[in-house]
Amino acid sequence: MKRRNGVRWTRDDRALLHDQMRALAHLSPYLVILILPGSFAMMPLLAWWLDRRRGRGSRGGC
Repeated sequence: MKRRNGVRWTRDDRALLHDQMRALAHLSPYLVILILPGSFAMMPLLAWWLDRRRGRGSRGGC
């Protein structure tokens, strides 16, 4: 909104945004799924996917 209002971004503003984006990037993908709209409808799909990944290691990587 600063550019729309004719205000320039300061170095501190850019650093703060960069730090916040980096912190968001470190969130677990599972937490992101919980945040998204309709996430509770995605729970069965997530459970299936996690179960499928766990079974893959016990079968020798197939």
